[in-house]
Amino acid sequence: MPDRPLLLAARGLRAFGFGFSAVLLALHLERAGLSPTLIGVTLAVGLAAASLTGLAAASLAGRFGRRRTLAGIGLLMAVTGIDLALARQPALLAISGLTGMLGAASVDYGPFASVEQAVLAETAAPKARNRAFGRYSLTGGLFNAAGGLSTAVFSDIRTFFFLYAAIGVITAILPLFMSDHVEGEPAQPVFGSFRPLAGLAALFALDSLGGGFVANAVIAYWLHARFGAGPGLLGPVFAGVAILQSISYEVSGRLADRVGLINTMVFTHLPSNVLLLLVPFSPNLALAVALLLARFALSQMDVPARQAYIVSIVPPGERAGAVAMTGAVRGVAMAFGPTLAGIAIGAAAFGLPFLAGGGLKVAYDLALFAGFRNSPADHEKTIS
Repeated sequence: MPDRPLLLAARGLRAFGFGFSAVLLALHLERAGLSPTLIGVTLAVGLAAASLTGLAAASLAGRFGRRRTLAGIGLLMAVTGIDLALARQPALLAISGLTGMLGAASVDYGPFASVEQAVLAETAAPKARNRAFGRYSLTGGLFNAAGGLSTAVFSDIRTFFFLYAAIGVITAILPLFMSDHVEGEPAQPVFGSFRPLAGLAALFALDSLGGGFVANAVIAYWLHARFGAGPGLLGPVFAGVAILQSISYEVSGRLADRVGLINTMVFTHLPSNVLLLLVPFSPNLALAVALLLARFALSQMDVPARQAYIVSIVPPGERAGAVAMTGAVRGVAMAFGPTLAGIAIGAAAFGLPFLAGGGLKVAYDLALFAGFRNSPADHEKTIS
């Protein structure tokens, strides 16, 4: 059945676009005349829209089908690319994130996330779910690395955003070739009882608030403002970040099979945030990059584990809604981070984004372990 290859192909192409967008976006906005504060606001709008449009996407998927919804999301990506490539006025650039497809933070934020992850759960047997989500994240990470690396090869930023629009069109076409199987169980409500997700959502909000301070686009801009790093260096650095993350995704699925999803989330995430707290004390660019690479080798191992956990504690028909709801909470909380980080960078308070982000994320890790270490996912109970 070609459903999963088609899903992964769309995932990879989109991740490639997000890879170069995260590196170039803040620089592009700066060259267009936006202040550090307005750059932060633009990124915040993009993050908030990415999460809130996930709720709309889950609802539309229940009404019109997952395949059609994914196709529409691809068109939103195309519109975003055209805006960034052609707009000259700061106001038009500042609203580019309203589509939810700005790609400023991660390949796992946007209206596509809730629908894609529900589709992925339909294509994998319960006992293979942890590794399926690991491969899903692995695909995104590898193509994200390629996108970041491509910024060191070509110098015309506007051309990249035209490419971004073209990728959107292609990812709009691919879902239309999937089978009916990916539509799931339409008889069930898209948004069911959120009671089992309430505690998780609150903790995810705390984690994402911290993550907003250190979104990839913010880190890229911080390295540029603090050490003068340009696209020729930032591209390879973020390509290296994505490669390390990709390796960690594959390890995550295997580790979760051995020690459980919650343990995988906490025991990999916590040390990564200690490393994050050390970054602002770096006296030079080389040490800052080394700490960031070490941090990113661990920081995203919780992503496939978290995704597999969410879709495994609700009925199949509610999976898109569950991912959308928790994603909305995460994204709205994250949206505050870039604004504050932009203000801090503009005021030369260079350590604040990392100290605030790392501190909040450490608190999240400890609370998650305390509250959910004895609550395995349904498929973990089945295969244990």
